[in-house]
Amino acid sequence: MEQYLNPRVKEIQISGIRQFFNRVANYPDAISLTIGLPDFPTPDHVKSAAKRAINDNFTTYTHNAGSIELRNAISDFVREKYNLDYHAESEIIATTGASEAIDISLRTILKEGDEVILPGPVYPGYEPVIRICGAIPVHVDTRHTDFKLTASLIEKHLTERTKCVILPYPSNPTGVSLQQNEINEIALLLEDKNVFIISDEIYSELTYDKPHSSIAALKQMKKKAIVINGLSKSHSMTGWRIGFLLAHHTIAQHILKVHQYNVTCVSSITQQAAIEALTNGKNDAVPMRDTYKERLDYAFDRLKKMGLDVSEPTGAFYLFPSIKPFKMDSWTFATTLLEEENLAVVPGIAFSEFGDEYIRISYAYNMNLLSEGLDRLERFVRNLASATS
Repeated sequence: MEQYLNPRVKEIQISGIRQFFNRVANYPDAISLTIGLPDFPTPDHVKSAAKRAINDNFTTYTHNAGSIELRNAISDFVREKYNLDYHAESEIIATTGASEAIDISLRTILKEGDEVILPGPVYPGYEPVIRICGAIPVHVDTRHTDFKLTASLIEKHLTERTKCVILPYPSNPTGVSLQQNEINEIALLLEDKNVFIISDEIYSELTYDKPHSSIAALKQMKKKAIVINGLSKSHSMTGWRIGFLLAHHTIAQHILKVHQYNVTCVSSITQQAAIEALTNGKNDAVPMRDTYKERLDYAFDRLKKMGLDVSEPTGAFYLFPSIKPFKMDSWTFATTLLEEENLAVVPGIAFSEFGDEYIRISYAYNMNLLSEGLDRLERFVRNLASATS
């Protein structure tokens, strides 16, 4: 019966991140610096809130968009943190992770033949959904703009079929963020165009030098912006599957229909945990962020001393060094590194063709693992340099 399946689904592939992560299972002694998974436990007070919810029989369906208590907590949180103004009753949807928010947003706004502009390299979770919708992903080469999708780059790729621009900052895989002046330039370009903006801000609490800025905080952009966020990265709640979507009510009312027929509502237990995280735990990310910054400084310094060209991240927990001098594609580089040094990193090709001269290293690992992993990378790089000199 396979021949009768949706051909668009048959054409998409499992994420390159996951493909390589699964491959590591065959190397029991390997150190893996692949997955963007916080190595901190979910805060105890958040877990306690979930236990109370179970004991109090908070185990039934909620409103499709999430309980009003949760939506109020989300509204207060994003207003305080990012100066975003969204009404709990009509402009906020709690989702099953940020991934579902991406899915239902794209399925709501896209139709056959539409084009979606997004940076390359980029997180691989957008393209498959775009293609399933019959739309066309337009990856923009950002390698010469410090991996930032700038207004000038967007303008060069705008066509009559452009329906959406995706701004995924802080970035996975590069860790770069947009500065306020860069956001303002994009807003100026798009404010009079009938183009949606999906602003994926899942790493917004993990910025190091300056607080996160959202394009949706600009009043003229709210009617066309869809903001995606969640607690997976900020509160180490990846397995809880709690995200949230913010959009003007004229957009949100239609996204809610897709969400309703997709998952009905987020787990009621998870919702109670999220309320605790967003209120009493609204600053839980701070000590985690401080630790990530220490790891970043250490890993960035190590990579520079190895002679690797790498942009300094301002957020998230990834480094994206160039392997261009070694004349190897990223899959070959990463596979050889795994076989020879028992170290797993993600090949840059997983993040579009524009990532193939890079590898992604996650520093969401404890310092001992990170140190040993970088020792192995340094040895591998040194041997490669000797072989090519």
